[in-house]
Formats: sequence, structure tokens, C-alpha cells
Amino acid sequence: MSKYLNLTIQEIHDLLVKKEIKPIDLVNEAYEKYNHNQLNAFITFDIDGARKRALELEKIEVDKNNLLFGIPIAIKDNIMVRDLKCTCASHILENFISIYDAYVVELIRNNNMIIIGKTNMDEFAMGSTSETSYFKTPVNPWNKDKVPGGSSGGSAVSVAARIVPFSLGSDTGGSIRQPASFNGIVGMKPTYGRVSRYGLVAFASSLDQIGPMTKNVYENALLLNLICQKDDKDLTSIATNEDFTRLIGKNIGGLKVAIPNYFVSDIVDKKVIDVFQNIVSLLKNNGCQVDYVDIPYISESSILYQIIAMGEASSNLARFDGIRYGLSKDELNLDDLYKKTRNEGFGKEVKRRIMVGSYILSGENAKIYYNKAMQIRDDLKKSFEQVFNNYDLIIGPTSSRVAYNLNQGMDDPLKCFLDDILVMPSNMGGFPSLSVPMGFIDKLPIGLQIIGNSLDEAKIYQLGSFVEKKLDLDLEVDYE
Repeated sequence: MSKYLNLTIQEIHDLLVKKEIKPIDLVNEAYEKYNHNQLNAFITFDIDGARKRALELEKIEVDKNNLLFGIPIAIKDNIMVRDLKCTCASHILENFISIYDAYVVELIRNNNMIIIGKTNMDEFAMGSTSETSYFKTPVNPWNKDKVPGGSSGGSAVSVAARIVPFSLGSDTGGSIRQPASFNGIVGMKPTYGRVSRYGLVAFASSLDQIGPMTKNVYENALLLNLICQKDDKDLTSIATNEDFTRLIGKNIGGLKVAIPNYFVSDIVDKKVIDVFQNIVSLLKNNGCQVDYVDIPYISESSILYQIIAMGEASSNLARFDGIRYGLSKDELNLDDLYKKTRNEGFGKEVKRRIMVGSYILSGENAKIYYNKAMQIRDDLKKSFEQVFNNYDLIIGPTSSRVAYNLNQGMDDPLKCFLDDILVMPSNMGGFPSLSVPMGFIDKLPIGLQIIGNSLDEAKIYQLGSFVEKKLDLDLEVDYE
């Protein structure tokens, strides 16, 4: 089996420019790895469409300035790709075919990348292990008995297994960064509004954000360059025109870095803290000022997330009624149609969140719970902004522990929120946040989280690339 996809993007690009390989070679290698590894990373693997596109690209001269030309990419299955299924890993959308492209997919197509398929995930992005998928659960390539994280588990696995160099995920409460940590890859949740949400099936609209998942920091910034463009179809979309790679390789001496005490408290496994302390020493030894700080309301992030995300989910998922699209049960009575379609179509976790969210938004409860949560969320955002008045970046572990066994704790509805307890604060404030591998515990990878002020992704990449280069970790999984 060839290993072109294990190379850096620059190395692959040089081979394409020299015509030593063709895009079809990359597509065929991706397909071989997909079949060989049996990781359940994909719900739909569009080998015919990918091969057709690869052959079309052979007729086009390789753009020497476009490092992404002819490169395969995987798309999370809650992002619309025209003429492919968009299931959101749910029975209710099992046979739903997208009739249009998400805006990010338009940008990817226009840049001559090759969409290889749609990745597995937690149903409607609700979960932190990808085990709520209606389809087979994806497994962690480092240890197939372990969870891959979620909800963008399949996207993370596809990159970690080197099936593709790039994938897109979505992050509502840590769903890019937590699986990135569990799988030893790089995952970025951009500033809220950086990337258009047009064509992303909504979970919690005030929190959702699409982001890149890659093997390394530079390639992550490269993909973010591509997908960050103003979109009039998304009213939260921000006008942006910058090169996110511009600070990579720059000296980090003089950077001021804050560590919330909450991120190193007893909610985090001691082994994770020990690995994190190595990063703290590395930064101090290379000229960074590192201080521990208290951030008001940060410990309330999980509760805020549950109230806000469930409330918004109950509203967004009301569209799946058995009438307009998706699964439909033939009933003469409209109430029975709704009940039977949703009862059979939605999984246990999704139904639970819809019911709780509906209660949160009903009558006076909206003021008591949702409106109050939004007020505290704003206070939390201001607390972070106060820290950014004095510091360039905030760091901590991405996850409180490494990947754990499959089927562990699936009956505990609160457990999935605790898995994301360190990554939820960034979503509450809309701040950009990156997970980059920082080491191993019991042969499983664990990530460093780097949070920046709004629109400060380039500075995050600067620190992330420095850590990546200094650690020089071996992040290729051995399957043989």
C-alpha cells in the first residue's frame, strides 16, 4: 500500500507538480486505507465520485501556488454535499440526499480539492464519543477498544489513520478539539462567525462552528485560509482576509500566557496534568510569561452549555416532523405521524435532549433558564476578555483524560458533558481554540488546548506550531 497521504502537503504537492503522481493515486490510496483499517470512520465513502473528480483534475495543469490542488478531504456528515447523503448519523435522515452544497463545500470544490466522503459522528452532533451514531461506532486507531471522541469522531479518525490529510468537523461544545485530542491530530474551532454555517445542519445555532482537522498545525492553518470567506447567506459570517500561517515559525519569546486554575484542578486526571506541566516548562524556558489565573463563571460552562444547547436543539430539530423530508411514518392522524416518525427516527440521546430543551423553553422556564443562562454566558465572555487584556493566549489540557473504553458510561447522561468540560468555555465566548498533541499517556495521545481572543487564530497557530516542532512527536499509527 502506498503512503503518499502520510507525507506533508508540500511533499504531496511537489509530486503532483512533477507529475510523479496523479490525484487518482491519492484517491485510490485513501480507498485502500479505508477498506484495510476497518475503523468505521465514514458513513458514505464516495469512491466513484472521487475517482471521477480526480480524472477531471488530470486535464487541468496543477496550480503551483495551490497546495490543496487534488488533495482528498473528508466532510462531517452534518455538512451538506450536493448529491451525497447527509444523514447526521441518524435513522431519521438515513436516506436523505443533499440538494445543495454548504458554502464551505463550494469553496473546497472551487479550490480543486477532492471530496472523498462523509464521516461518522454522534447523532446530530449530540455526544462526545461518536457512540450515539445510528450507524457503526467509529473506533480509535490508536486502540480499537477505545472511543474516538465526538461528535466529530469520524473526521478525527480519518485524519489520524491517514485516510485523508484533511477533514472538516463541527464544534458546538468541543466536538472538534476533544476528538482531535483523543486521536493525536490538530483541530481548530475558529472564532464564531469566521466560517459560514450555511449548509451545516443546525444543532445549537449560537454555538455551532465548522473547523479544520489535520495532521499538523501548518496544514490546519492552510485549510482555514480556504474556508474563511464572507458569506451573505449566513448573517453571523464575518468578513475576513488574512493568512493564518503568517506567524508560524515566529519567535514566541515575550508571549504572555494564562492558565486558568480550573484547567489544572481536580477535575483533570493527574497524568494529564503531569504531561501539561512539561508544556508549561517548555514555554517558560523559551521566553514566555506563564501565570495562573482565576476566571469567573468558567466552572459554570457545562451547565450553561446544557441549557443553551438543549434549548436551541429542541427548536432546530422541530423541522424533522415526517412531512417535509427524511423518515416518514404513514399515519392518518397528524399527531401520530409526528410521534411515530420521531420515536423511530431519533436515537435515545437526541430524544432526551429535545425533551429537556423543550422544557427549558416552555413558558416561564425560558426566562428562568435560557435567558438567565445567556446572561451568565455574556458574563463569562467578559471574564475571558479581561484576561485577554493582559495576556496573549490561554492554555490548558484539551481533555481531562485520554480516550477510554467503548461502551463505558453510555447510560450516564451527564458523562458526555463532563468529557467536554475543558473545551466548552471557548464555545460560550465564541473564542478560537486549537487542540494540538502534547504527549502520550499509556500509549494514547492527549492534546494541549490553546485559546485566543476573537479573530486571533494566527497567534494560536504561532504557539501551536512551536510546541509541535519542539515536541516532534511520532503521531503515525502502526496498524500492522
